[in-house]
Amino acid sequence: MQAKFKRSFRFSIKTSLYITLYTTLLMSVFLYYLYELKWLHVLGFSVFVYGFSFLIIQFSVERFIYKRIKKIYDDLTLLESANLSKGPITTDMRTLTQEIDKFARDKKIEIESLRVREKYRKEFFGNVSHELKTPLFTVQGYILTLLDGAMDDEKIRKKYLERASKGIERLGYIVKDLDMITKLEVGDLSLNIEEFDIIELVENVFEMLEMKASKKKITLTFDTNYEEEILVKADKERIQQVLVNLIVNSLKYGRDKGTTEVSIENLIKSKVIVRVTDNGEGIEKEHLPRLFERFYRVNKSGSRKEGGSGLGLSIVKHIIEAHNEKIYVESESDVGSEFSFTLEKAE
Repeated sequence: MQAKFKRSFRFSIKTSLYITLYTTLLMSVFLYYLYELKWLHVLGFSVFVYGFSFLIIQFSVERFIYKRIKKIYDDLTLLESANLSKGPITTDMRTLTQEIDKFARDKKIEIESLRVREKYRKEFFGNVSHELKTPLFTVQGYILTLLDGAMDDEKIRKKYLERASKGIERLGYIVKDLDMITKLEVGDLSLNIEEFDIIELVENVFEMLEMKASKKKITLTFDTNYEEEILVKADKERIQQVLVNLIVNSLKYGRDKGTTEVSIENLIKSKVIVRVTDNGEGIEKEHLPRLFERFYRVNKSGSRKEGGSGLGLSIVKHIIEAHNEKIYVESESDVGSEFSFTLEKAE
């Protein structure tokens, strides 16, 4: 138990004093009538009685309190029994009360945390079930239709097989992304840290997504003309995946003839911050705290039409955190969104 308790001496001293006074008084009367009364004898007797009484009372009280407090600690599992020393126990209950109050507060927080986790677990399994069920039933429906005779029609057969192929492809995305998130969470996915030019990497991503952007006539651009390279230390392949996911998201929810802009700025001496900004439909504030959760969708119907696994932003968050960096999001409905993340600068 944490110390600075009042010892039980006060009770023992007072009780021993009372016993000594009463005993000495009785003994003095007895000696006065039977023997010649000597004050030296009375004083010696008083000291002996006081010392003996104090030791017995102190030991008994400490033993009594120790047993009771130990039982409280054991019942509450507040402390291990081995941590409760068999030394003097105190009569000050204030510290024990504080410990119990702290225990109650901690348990309340723990219970609330478990409730949140349980809610998240239910939502997660519900989402996984829904995400897997949709493409599975789609594929199953097309295959059963073909088996029922539709495959005799060449046009229908080709169309249904293509749709079934897309459903299987979607299932593959989900399983692959779930596998990656699991590896990132448990630390099994090792990072290949190297130095590279972040400007060049962004340009490569722009080239990869140029066709996708052209379908909605969205312009992929930098905020300024970067003439010098900006070297960072990170896993190049994973950071490319982060940029692809963020830019693809901006294209999904961007306005036709809109803009997706990337900027790289010095944050502090050893860090840069990469910003991906669009002027799309934006995200309402109520959705921002949960935006990086697995399968969380702001616009459930619309986002499913766009395809993907629903795990893109969750993967982005895990990759950035695996680099011990931070990711941020700012958004305003009907104005646009900005996702930003930090990276370590190369020396």
